[in-house]
Amino acid sequence: MSGIVWAAASAAGAVLLAAGVVLGRLTAPRGGRAADLDLGTPVERATFHTLHTASLAAPPLRAGLTEETARRAARPLRSLLGTEALCLTDGTAVLAWDGPGEGHHHGGVPDLAAGTLETGRSRSAPTGCADPGCDLRWAVTAPLTGEEGVLGALVAYGPRESAVLVRAATEVARWVSVQLELAELDRSRTRMVEAEIRALRAQISPHFIFNSLAAIASFVRTDPERARDLLLEFADFTRYSFRRHGDFAQLADELRAIEQYLALAGARFGDRLKVTLQIAPEVLPVALPFLCLQPLVENAVKHGLQDRERGCRVTIAARDAGAEAVVTVEDDGVGMDPERLRAVLRGEHPGGSGIGLSNVDERLRQVYGPEHGLVIETGVGAGMKVTARFPKYRPGVHPSRTR
Repeated sequence: MSGIVWAAASAAGAVLLAAGVVLGRLTAPRGGRAADLDLGTPVERATFHTLHTASLAAPPLRAGLTEETARRAARPLRSLLGTEALCLTDGTAVLAWDGPGEGHHHGGVPDLAAGTLETGRSRSAPTGCADPGCDLRWAVTAPLTGEEGVLGALVAYGPRESAVLVRAATEVARWVSVQLELAELDRSRTRMVEAEIRALRAQISPHFIFNSLAAIASFVRTDPERARDLLLEFADFTRYSFRRHGDFAQLADELRAIEQYLALAGARFGDRLKVTLQIAPEVLPVALPFLCLQPLVENAVKHGLQDRERGCRVTIAARDAGAEAVVTVEDDGVGMDPERLRAVLRGEHPGGSGIGLSNVDERLRQVYGPEHGLVIETGVGAGMKVTARFPKYRPGVHPSRTR
C-alpha cells in the first residue's frame, strides 16, 4: 500500500509540474469580450486545463499498456507536456506516436529507450537527427513501471536540451505508472473475485451434485413425475450456478436459484427440512454479487440439520430498508460457538467448515466496503441468523446491466 501512496504523491507532483509547463500558454492576453469574462486567475486556468488534460489520458491507461490504450493516451500526454512529439513504448516496440517526425525518428526509438528500459532511470540524449528542418533535436526518455518492474517508456521530444523537460517528463511518466499500477490492481481484484466464485462452484459441485442425483434417482420408480420435475430443477440450478458472465445478479434470480436448491434439498431430507420465505416484492430487482446468497442457505441447511432427528426450519427474508435491501437467512439448528465463528470469518475454516460464510463476507466487504460484511448471530444450540445488506443505488450497478 505504501507504493500506491508514493505513486499518488508522484501523480500530484506531476499535475502541479505540468500546470507550470502549460502556464505560459494559458496566461497569454485575450482580446475582445473574452477578456471581460471571469475565467479565474491564470494559475486557476492552468490547473483546470492540466487536470482536464490528465483526465483524458487516465481512462485508457487504466486498461493497461497496449497499442490501443497508448494510442488514445499519447495525444493528451503530449498536450500535458507541451512537447513537439511524444511516443510510448512497451518493453520491445513503439506502441504509439503523436506529433510530427515519426517517419524518420520511429526507427531510433528502441536505441533511445534501451538504457531506460534496462536501468529504470530517466535519460536525456540528442536524437542525432540529420534533417535541418526537424525540431526533434533532443529526447527525454522516462520509465513506465508497474508491480513487475519497467513495463515501457515515455519518450518526449524537444528542440534543445532542457532540465525542465527532463523533470516534467519524469513526473508525468510516474503519473502514467500510477494508472498502470491501478490497472494491475483492477485485474488482480477481478481475478480474486473469479477465483472466489470458482471456489464456491467447486464447493457446490461434488457433494451437492452427487446427493441431488441420488435423491432424484430414488423417485424414478416410485414417483416418475416428481423425478422429472426435480431433474429440471437440478438442470436450471446448475446452469445458473456455472454461468460465465456477470459479476452481479438480481435478487429475484438469486432467490429463484435458492428455491431450486431447496427443492432438491427437500427431496433428500423430506419433512425434516421446513422452509419459510418472506420476500418484499419491491427489493426483487436489487443487484447483488452473483452467487452470494446460496452459500448462506446451504450453510443454514447443513448446520440446521446437523445431529438433529426432528429436523429444522430455515427462514429466508428480504425486506426494503430505504437505500438498502436487507436479506436474512436464519435456522433453528445447532448453532456455533462464537469463537469458532470468528475463526471461520478470519479464513481459518476449522474442520473445513464455513468456507461459504467467509467467502461471502469477504466479497461483500470488497464490493461495498467493510461496513457491509455479514452480521451473524449465533451460539451453541441457539441456531444461527445471518444478515446481509445490499445498497440499492450503488453507482455503476444497475439491475438492468447485471445479466
